[in-house]
Amino acid sequence: MTLSRRDLEQNRMRAVYVEALADGATLTDEQLSVSLAATLAAKPKDAGWWVFAYGSLLWNPLFPFAEARPALLHGLHRRFCVWSLASRGRPDAPGLVLGLDRGGGCRGVVYRLPAPLALDELHLLWRREMVTGAYSPRWLRLDCDGRPVVAIGFVVRRSHRQYAGKLALDEQARIIAAAAGAFGSSADYLERTRVALVTHGVIDPYLEALAQRVATVPRSHSPRSTA
Repeated sequence: MTLSRRDLEQNRMRAVYVEALADGATLTDEQLSVSLAATLAAKPKDAGWWVFAYGSLLWNPLFPFAEARPALLHGLHRRFCVWSLASRGRPDAPGLVLGLDRGGGCRGVVYRLPAPLALDELHLLWRREMVTGAYSPRWLRLDCDGRPVVAIGFVVRRSHRQYAGKLALDEQARIIAAAAGAFGSSADYLERTRVALVTHGVIDPYLEALAQRVATVPRSHSPRSTA
């Protein structure tokens, strides 16, 4: 089952985390509103309503957008460094999802939200990305074919319990091959992200190498069905 817009509208992302984790592990609507308000208060004057996609937002954005452009981010790189404890894994068998971590660069896509809808759409985006506060929302400066764009992006919080650190590639592959949660498997998340980038003309050597390793993990470690 893939995350849907209705899931966000009905706050199901939080519900699956509340069911999986102890009380207090998820942010309340009030806390999400405070986080969003703080982010908007820090909005640079030259920023529009852009969102940077580097993982699942590439293939399942769940918001309307007026424009999409390939973008390059400097200083942060894409990595499977966030433990998924409910959506793509379980507390007793965590999965992995992507975060932006320090160093390097990252190619992705920036989406421009229609201005009249931006605030409502960002409220739903916060329900999705900030459910446990594992990310820090930031205004990032990106290069879109020589044109600078400022966009909201979600950077992993290294101090958060879900930060997995720099796991070896083979360890990432073993975990991803075996993990599944309420919204699908970690392996499906990896493959959809890899393919989405290819459709945008981006071949990420890290994701390609990881996908090859996941494919070689013995079937006994394959993810269980979530049907």
